[in-house]
Amino acid sequence: MSTIVVAGLNHRTVPLDVLERMTVPGDSLPKALHDLHDRDHLAEVVLLSTCNRTEVYAVAETFHGALADINRFFSTLSGLGVPRFVDHLITAYDEGAAAHLFGVAAGLRSAVVGESEILGQVRNAWERARTEGTSGPRLDGVFRHALEVGKRARTETGIAKGTTSVSHAAVELAAATLGSLVGRPVLVLGAGEIGVSMAESLQRAGVGQVLVANRTRTRASQLANRIGGITVALHELPAALELVDVLLTATSAIGVVLGVDDIAEVMTARNGRPLVIVDTALPRDVDPAAAFVPGVTLLDLDSIRAFAEAGLESRRQEIEKVTCIIADEVDRYSANAAARQVSPVVSSLRTHLEALRLSELERYNTRLAGFSPEQREVVEALTRQLVAKVAHEPTVRLKDAAGTPKGQRMADALRSLFDL
Repeated sequence: MSTIVVAGLNHRTVPLDVLERMTVPGDSLPKALHDLHDRDHLAEVVLLSTCNRTEVYAVAETFHGALADINRFFSTLSGLGVPRFVDHLITAYDEGAAAHLFGVAAGLRSAVVGESEILGQVRNAWERARTEGTSGPRLDGVFRHALEVGKRARTETGIAKGTTSVSHAAVELAAATLGSLVGRPVLVLGAGEIGVSMAESLQRAGVGQVLVANRTRTRASQLANRIGGITVALHELPAALELVDVLLTATSAIGVVLGVDDIAEVMTARNGRPLVIVDTALPRDVDPAAAFVPGVTLLDLDSIRAFAEAGLESRRQEIEKVTCIIADEVDRYSANAAARQVSPVVSSLRTHLEALRLSELERYNTRLAGFSPEQREVVEALTRQLVAKVAHEPTVRLKDAAGTPKGQRMADALRSLFDL
């Protein structure tokens, strides 16, 4: 019997320098999905890759075979040998895989607990897999349920109150580092979803001028116009960095955008004025070595996570509520999944018995020719009732044992006995 498995790495299990090598850019996602889907032990596949995690959800005949395929994928993706990361993998199957995904969708496993962005990322990952044809009925079911769990957690608890996104936390961290952002000039590098969210948070923080830079100048201009900021071309970055107090980065570049030498030159031109950099990107936009340039305070996703966790105590009770919701939903998912597993067998049995009933009536059609319509209806009702009684006990017992080894043995026996 096939099983649902999850295997992946996240910000809690591996250092950023390993996790950033596991990140799958959006334009590489179709190729990665088909690479996984074409492997021997993986039938259905969804790939969730964000700034905090890269996880593979799959349907497989064997757990260990699937895990080996996923390990080889991660090794090829990162250029690292399997021993380098295998001990850090999060792995689970069936109910455990569902519970993990539900926790991700609810925001419990994010760097910023309760973050709002992850629910959309889960939905996008699933929709992309459906578009590419790598997801199927089993993963469709668990991902659809996960989105329901994420919405329920945010509706029924206060898990989403306060700092609930990486972008919001990045702005708050910069403010805490400097004491305040009021009136300070800030440069946002990246005009994607997180960049837009950071720019909006900056507006609410009462900053001074906001400069926006992006690989595509049109998107930078759109965001700058939206918040009353100024567009900066990428080649103008060094000059722009001389003017601001804070740099927030959130590009989707596959490598470093600002090297240590670039930052060193900027700091020389600033004549000792300090610069706070908050790098939310994965892979990172700023060379980590820039942290050693005098006057630079470089903060990354690890810093954001530590900052967010420091303010977590006030939401501890909400986390417990969400955990209870997830446990409840896992039970509901398991019951539904078990019912779905036995449903085809039950349906086949009833179809088979009904075919036998109709065949026997046809065989006795000549003998029934002299029956009145009322008498024929009595025969129809009698035979239908007999078939229903024969099917009732196997159906009840099979549904009661669904999802267990006993249930599987019973299903196999019915298939064999009735040639289903």
